[in-house]
Amino acid sequence: MNKDSKIFIAGHRGMVGSSIVENLKFNGYNNIITATSNELDLTNQEGCNNFVNENRPEVVIIAAARVGGILANSEYPWEFLYENLMIEANLINAAHQNNVQDLIFLGSSCIYPKMASQPLKEDYLLTGSLEPTNEWYAIAKITGVKMCQALNKEYGRNYISLMPTNLYGPRDNFNLETSHVLPAMMRKFHEAKQAGHTPVSLWGSGSPKREFLHTSDLAESVRFIMEYEGKLDHDLINVGTGKDLMIKELAETIQGVIGHKGIIEWDVSKPDGTPRKLMNVSRINELGWKAKISLKKGIETTYGWFLENQKILKEVKIGN
Repeated sequence: MNKDSKIFIAGHRGMVGSSIVENLKFNGYNNIITATSNELDLTNQEGCNNFVNENRPEVVIIAAARVGGILANSEYPWEFLYENLMIEANLINAAHQNNVQDLIFLGSSCIYPKMASQPLKEDYLLTGSLEPTNEWYAIAKITGVKMCQALNKEYGRNYISLMPTNLYGPRDNFNLETSHVLPAMMRKFHEAKQAGHTPVSLWGSGSPKREFLHTSDLAESVRFIMEYEGKLDHDLINVGTGKDLMIKELAETIQGVIGHKGIIEWDVSKPDGTPRKLMNVSRINELGWKAKISLKKGIETTYGWFLENQKILKEVKIGN
């Protein structure tokens, strides 16, 4: 791997993909290939094959996916299953068919069983039932992991699946119908503050525990794995901080950063989701990588980006 290596990043405009692009460029990589959705439909197999064949990347990084929170997963199960299956299958197959030896596939901690022991080890994959509120997305991501493993086993590819914990950061989705918990809370507290510190209603009891990773840390882990010298012992690797907190604590932290002075009301009629999701990150830690950005600092920088980009968010209807 060198600074001139041709790297194709799928999903470069998203929260994760854009962080990866920024990280690689900052670290001197100058041959990055990207394509907008107008230029390349990732659900089109022929289009993906032709694109990879024409551009001949040495590395493919799959950061493209249809993502969303509990509400979006519950209301659009077919879209979450079908679109994610098509995106990953087309890209992984295109890489393989065009002899791309190195690929990084980004998944999600939701691939692990709902009631698995904590912290979640990579070995727990397919050992129990999934969380029903996001099983469609999880099944698609599990399939992506298995596709990479199958190609590694049969054809000797170096296709690595990184499973990040809950992500947040600049360019997140702040739409209350489709966003994840952290950006949704951020928007709610911000709007409540603007409205005179009105009460904020949040889903569930606030008792589940979650782990959060800033996208800049994830981008660092992607580059770390891409640059890793020698053969990795595993092709499925968790990425996280190794620390979690209760949703109530998350809410209070976000509330404090934003400066909202109103009360928090918990709607226990709404689902909590998985009781706990803490990643065992010993594999990547032992390789030499650890997360660096604290949750409070990450929330502060994310809120700063939110404040600076409110006009853009409204224009593209992310914040509406």
